Amino acid sequence: MAELPMFPLGSVLFPHMPLALRVFEPRYRVMLTRVLASDVAEFGVVLIERGHEAGGDDQRFGIATVAEIRELGTLDEDIAVIARGGRRVEVIEWREDDPHPVAVVRDLPELEWDERLRPLRDQAELVVRRAVSRATEFVELQWTADAEISDDPVESSWQLAGMAPLGPLDQLTLLRSTSLAQLLARLMESTIEAGEVIAAAFVDHDLDAELAATVAELGEEEEGGPDDGGSGDDGDDGDDGTSGGSR
Repeated sequence: MAELPMFPLGSVLFPHMPLALRVFEPRYRVMLTRVLASDVAEFGVVLIERGHEAGGDDQRFGIATVAEIRELGTLDEDIAVIARGGRRVEVIEWREDDPHPVAVVRDLPELEWDERLRPLRDQAELVVRRAVSRATEFVELQWTADAEISDDPVESSWQLAGMAPLGPLDQLTLLRSTSLAQLLARLMESTIEAGEVIAAAFVDHDLDAELAATVAELGEEEEGGPDDGGSGDDGDDGDDGTSGGSR
């Protein structure tokens, strides 16, 4: 076990996924100074259970991903951080903020690859890419359906989890997976459900009802059209008795 400076966020960082941060709070500037002065430039990213990213007084979940700092820069007066998700850790105890959050953590086991999982991983990739492609018709996403992923099967499985259009609680469930098979199965199930929810949220039920009524009305007109006028002739006058229109 070890102490790790923590950065609470409203989203989940997965292993092998990039993270871009804009640091403006004084307490996290202190955290970065301490991290960069240590032997390993890393900190934990944990999902906020209740509260806000800025200002403190938040409650946090008990599993996190270690972020390994890759680049630093400035953005206006803020610090721009580019990091990458590394290993997963479990929070054993939260220390008093000093001034940033600090936790005692232990490493969680790495997920192991089994070549028998290849069909499941490939199917998960298909499901995620299709869901991303469909979701971009309705919402703006960080990742595109053709985003490149690692050739390594474990890394790519985590990257697919990061690409999927999921909410933070679904992401947290994936982060807690104890095997790669569990991660991939959960990923497909959650992604399919999320895709259905996203599509349903953009259905205009009033418009659908209006269109259905219009179609029904047109259908009634077509059924009654040939009998209108009661002439009973055989159509020799060139009028075929049908109604036309466009919509």
